[in-house]
Amino acid sequence: MQAPSAIQHREHAMDNLRALMMWLGIVLHSAINHMTGPQIVPWRDAATTQLADLLVVVIHSFRMPVFLIIAGYFVALLVERRGARQMLGHRLRRLALPFVLFWPVIFVATALLVMLYVHRAELGHFGLQPDLVPVLPDAPRIATMHMWFLYQLSGLALLTFALLWLAPRLPAALRTLTPGLFHWLAERPWGFAVLALPLALIGMQYPHAVLVVNGSFVPPLAEWLYHGLFYAFGYCLYQQRQRLLAGYKRLAGYYFWGGLLSCLLALLLLDQLLRGASGFALQLLTAFSYNATTWLWSFALIGLALRYLNRQHAVLRYLADSSYWVYLVHMLGTIGFGALLYGAPLPAELKILLNIIATTLVGLASYQLLVRNTRIGQLLNGKRIAPAGKAGHLSAG
Repeated sequence: MQAPSAIQHREHAMDNLRALMMWLGIVLHSAINHMTGPQIVPWRDAATTQLADLLVVVIHSFRMPVFLIIAGYFVALLVERRGARQMLGHRLRRLALPFVLFWPVIFVATALLVMLYVHRAELGHFGLQPDLVPVLPDAPRIATMHMWFLYQLSGLALLTFALLWLAPRLPAALRTLTPGLFHWLAERPWGFAVLALPLALIGMQYPHAVLVVNGSFVPPLAEWLYHGLFYAFGYCLYQQRQRLLAGYKRLAGYYFWGGLLSCLLALLLLDQLLRGASGFALQLLTAFSYNATTWLWSFALIGLALRYLNRQHAVLRYLADSSYWVYLVHMLGTIGFGALLYGAPLPAELKILLNIIATTLVGLASYQLLVRNTRIGQLLNGKRIAPAGKAGHLSAG
């Protein structure tokens, strides 16, 4: 058992890292407007750049995996501190309830903004004409959108509760099998490769060897397995946090450079797929190198967070507090400002930057004026408490 101070430090690191991953959503979804590759959303600016492709592919490789690992980590923390029943109640209040309350409003607002964007792109002026919006293959008409993670994490919390109820009824050897395997792989320098293999087998089933979230209210099994692996790893990571986190902190540089090499290989192979190359070996190797990057950079980012974000700071605390709200509403900004910038005689790179800045400023302003110190803020961030004479709150996600 760790000393309370050590636990608290690690909560700061994980909380700040999670917030950073959520803030990166603004960069990702601003860049999507300007991709040159296959269209993955119904809207796109006429000005495109390969920088947008690079940003999306690279950020996508680690952003949600890191977030899911941290989500599993905090669920294990809640189980240890409060028990399974209170963990489930906490998760449903912080995940399912915000989804139920905000999804309908954000869905309607997003649909209107997409229609305005596409109408301007097609006809040169703003308007609302639903039949102009292209229908992407396999895309559901009613989607969870960027809020899919709230939906799936709620399901994973329910599954965790069920497994915790079932666990005492299972043989001891079976109960320790999965955590023991994760701990064993996490300590091996080649463990990332074994962890990447099942993800690669899932990813290679997709057109470009990279899993793309469907957004359906009935997610395919592939998504549950893919995201569930990161979540389960994070849950097991908490159980051996003192030893494993120390290793990630010490070896963060090695994980980063290893991930960079793996990412470069994945980009080269992905380029071949986009050029029309095919074959089982190419698909598998692309998926494997991409998911090896995912694990290596996830470990690196956790280690770097423990080095540099392992403290409570007023600015970091504010960014962490605001990140949930900003993530919920940021798509309205990236689509809305993207529509306003459409047709402007500016390079795509500058449009991306302007969109990021505008969405960030509006997101922060709306948080400060409408959310912080309100019931909405309490719903999203939890009840504020004052540890050691300073303002703060329980950092359990």
